[in-house]
Amino acid sequence: MHELSLCEGVLQVLEENARTQGYRRVKTVWLEIGALSGVETEAMRFGFDAVMRGTLADGATLEIIDKPGSAWCMQCMKTVPVSQRYDACPECGSYQLQVNGGEEMRIKELEVE
Repeated sequence: MHELSLCEGVLQVLEENARTQGYRRVKTVWLEIGALSGVETEAMRFGFDAVMRGTLADGATLEIIDKPGSAWCMQCMKTVPVSQRYDACPECGSYQLQVNGGEEMRIKELEVE
């Protein structure tokens, strides 16, 4: 379950930003998670609650913003939606796709005190 290590990384970012920006408590974290990122959102929710216990984000709410996957089709020369890697192009059926969106996971916004 690599989501626990991802949550630990989020905590490190929160603690570092708390030092530099002077907040002492995190109330809400908005995470953008791409459909092709390999992150299981339910495991992320579970891991978030476990990792944040006893920290400046103890009791914080995790809001997940789902980002769809997209790819550039080299055959029909269009950006198309994809739900998983190695999907065929929904327009022409080609497998010559270059993923260009939906791989990210990033902290989009924070609510802090």
